[in-house]
Amino acid sequence: LNSAWLDGLAALGNRAPALLLVDGGDHSYYHDRSGGRWGSYVMKEAIPAALERTGVDCRRLAIGGISMGGFGSFDLALLNRGRFCAVGGHSAALWRTGAETPPGAFDDAADFGRNDVIAVAARRSRPLGKARVWIDAGDHDPFLSSDSELARVLRERGQNVTFHSWPGSHSGSYWNSHAARYLRFYADALSRC
Repeated sequence: LNSAWLDGLAALGNRAPALLLVDGGDHSYYHDRSGGRWGSYVMKEAIPAALERTGVDCRRLAIGGISMGGFGSFDLALLNRGRFCAVGGHSAALWRTGAETPPGAFDDAADFGRNDVIAVAARRSRPLGKARVWIDAGDHDPFLSSDSELARVLRERGQNVTFHSWPGSHSGSYWNSHAARYLRFYADALSRC
């Protein structure tokens, strides 16, 4: 959270969404696994605690994230279909096969298979329910190809998806330059939920 995000929130005024930022460590990928129940932590502890503190309407939630958090957002939204009004992945760290993943991202091939976002999305009609979806990645981001594949799969399965690829790489400068756009997307989606 830096000035790009704070400025984006300020520009939205009373439409600004409340943000919950969770720490997933270096390699949690926000899914339950041998190293911790990361997905359960987000869904059963972090979100309920934030709702209690903020008084936000529990029926108007969005989930989104950058890189590993983008993967986690899609994974959790697929596991909790219909829970979120909007789902966003900003340079989401997605892979087509377990062999492509870095050490520590998944326990083993079975863990990857349970959390293969693209494959899970391909098996369902409207895999994210009525949620509005945003996916973006820089034109030099190593995840651009798999992110665009997820967008294609979701559209084929009837999901409404906004997809963008702008100049940039897998970096803070890319995400910060689009923070205001991301926040407007979430604010608009939540207002229509």
